[in-house]
Amino acid sequence: MTTHKRGNVWLGAAGLVINSKGEWLVVKKRYGGLHGKWSLPAGFVQGNETIDQAALREVKEETGIDCEIIELIGFRSGVLQEKISDNMGIFLLKAINEKQPVVAQLSELYSADWLTPTELVTSEEASVMLVEMASYSLEIGLSPISHVDPGTVFGYSDYKLFFRK
Repeated sequence: MTTHKRGNVWLGAAGLVINSKGEWLVVKKRYGGLHGKWSLPAGFVQGNETIDQAALREVKEETGIDCEIIELIGFRSGVLQEKISDNMGIFLLKAINEKQPVVAQLSELYSADWLTPTELVTSEEASVMLVEMASYSLEIGLSPISHVDPGTVFGYSDYKLFFRK
């Protein structure tokens, strides 16, 4: 029973970019359950990309900021209305150029900005996930292991593992 155009198992990716001042790159959504709330740049994984590639793409699309992957730092999983498994990998990213201006994708966002975790926690406009994340150490996660050859049996065109070093 497919209940949505994405089927009943969703996979999303989000990027937490932290600058040298300790500020987080956040976006204020124009739609959905996060309407008017600060949240991480995020979106759904497309069929031709890995979850980490989706995180990089979403941050670039929503904020204009080019990044590199540091680590997988979290995974959110929930069930919507007892019908849809909604899952998201959360990556710690580093801006390639911190001086690059933030440019919000105004078709989806009200704004994008650098805010401190304290500003987010004390704001009524921060998503529940951001408030929870602010109380954890996020600089330790699962590092990507690339260049692993899983063989030809499954026909992977791209393959990565994420484990703690």
